[in-house]
Amino acid sequence: MIVLENLTKSFPTPNGRKFVARDVNMSIPNGVSLGLLGRNGAGKSTMLQMISGNMNPDSGQIHSTGHVSFPVGFAGSFHRDLTGAQNARFVARIYGVDTDEMLDFVADFAALDGHLYMPVRSYSSGMRSRLAFGISMALHFDTYLVDEVTSVGDSAFRRKSAAIFKARMQNANAIVVTHSLIEVRNLCNAGAVLENGYVTYFDDVEEAIALHVSNMKSSR
Repeated sequence: MIVLENLTKSFPTPNGRKFVARDVNMSIPNGVSLGLLGRNGAGKSTMLQMISGNMNPDSGQIHSTGHVSFPVGFAGSFHRDLTGAQNARFVARIYGVDTDEMLDFVADFAALDGHLYMPVRSYSSGMRSRLAFGISMALHFDTYLVDEVTSVGDSAFRRKSAAIFKARMQNANAIVVTHSLIEVRNLCNAGAVLENGYVTYFDDVEEAIALHVSNMKSSR
């Protein structure tokens, strides 16, 4: 379970403070794959960063049970001068898993071929995302935080990503950020809508989608 308690986060802008969260209270129970919806710039990725522990809120607390992942697919922490294989082995050592098993999984899943042994600085953004998602899925968490990554790559890779994600969800929870409502319906059974710093939670993902669609129409 993940509990957001009186969570507030904002950033200064030339037009005043931009609030991502305004005294947000929300509980995400076990057994839930949650689609986090909101317009561009609403703060969905920032919310994932706070839940992962990579960013601190201005005030409030986040409580969680079990192991929560870093944002799945997040490639910003890769060492650009190391190869993809070296980065995979480094993450394996951090999380205490077998380095050879990690590398075998990543090599098969990400399908980067010879690029796996080239420096990450030479990768395209799509290649970095494939590497990051492969490393993420090689690790087992109680809750996965997923930010747009299942939309990376060609249709075959997206199908493979969705399949392994669903397999992980047999024994884990997830919070998924994506602009694809098809993916939300395919991957999630509950939803939450982030709008102007406020979060509305729904046990039924279709109700969350309906509110999100209404919000998007009203902004036109």
